[in-house]
Amino acid sequence: MAKWGQGDPRWIVEERADATNVNNWHWTERDATSWSKRKLKEVLEGLVVEGEAGRCEIGDLKHVEGEASCNSRKGKLIFFYEWNLRLSWKGTVKESGEKHKGSVEIPNLSEENEVDDTEINVSKKKGEGDVLKELMRTEGTTKVREALRDYLKALKTEFTLGMILPTKAPVGQELTTERRPSGNTTQDSVSPQPVDTVGVKIPTVRILMREMFNSSADELYSIFTTKELVQKFSKCPAVIEAEKGGKLQMFEGCVSGEYTELVPSQRIVLKWRCRSWPDEHYATVALNFKDVVAQTELQLECKGVPVSSEESTRQCWKQQYFEEIHILLQQSKESME
Repeated sequence: MAKWGQGDPRWIVEERADATNVNNWHWTERDATSWSKRKLKEVLEGLVVEGEAGRCEIGDLKHVEGEASCNSRKGKLIFFYEWNLRLSWKGTVKESGEKHKGSVEIPNLSEENEVDDTEINVSKKKGEGDVLKELMRTEGTTKVREALRDYLKALKTEFTLGMILPTKAPVGQELTTERRPSGNTTQDSVSPQPVDTVGVKIPTVRILMREMFNSSADELYSIFTTKELVQKFSKCPAVIEAEKGGKLQMFEGCVSGEYTELVPSQRIVLKWRCRSWPDEHYATVALNFKDVVAQTELQLECKGVPVSSEESTRQCWKQQYFEEIHILLQQSKESME
């Protein structure tokens, strides 16, 4: 038997911020399918291909079938993805001005093949204009492969933020300098903020984010305070007691807290924490709903986030809240049409 303090370090949990998954040893999985569909549209749609023959542009992602996931085991990330994609393209012949259309098919984008070895098929509707088909088969295929690399790079960096957790919380450390929370996306609006210290004594930071939703303030407020709607966008059972002092629990207990202020259709304030944070440490989350011409701007302020969890917390709100609520709103709109 090992002496006290000399056991396998993978199982030592004292003073660790991620005691629920010590040293990232256990298998965890995150579904990347919905995120991937949006990212593939982002990197592929609108690509421009130009050459001596003319100019082409890739249009809509007409067909996207497959799935993607990221798994963490023993501190390593393992990716699984398999996609069948079909895109439209249109172009104009330089000399004649003729316009032609076609499609680009990617029957098997998966981790089993390198992007350079992935099959990409270009076709064109009947008629002349083969010079454009050839342009798409050569230059267009190169552009598509570059976009697929961008998707895979984002899958392995942007999507995985927060999956490999810190192994020890910086408890008791003091920060005396000011710090700028990172973030340069259009959804985020961040200004320099000093580090705050709340709850247990750890260095913390404030996160500010803004997101536009195609809904009324009433509808968006309901999505955050109605159990059935929370369970729809989070895809997990939830505890939602939308009253002052009421409890909140989401994502199989990964997020928990308490409602401290509710102003219908205007404002929600929460005590909010991630399970991986030091025990009893909570951030204060304020959600403000602003009507803006048939849309609602959600302004989020999250104060007291541990510095080591800043990026993973930002991605939690962006990916697990905002992006999933967008999908829920779109599904609701389609069901009413």
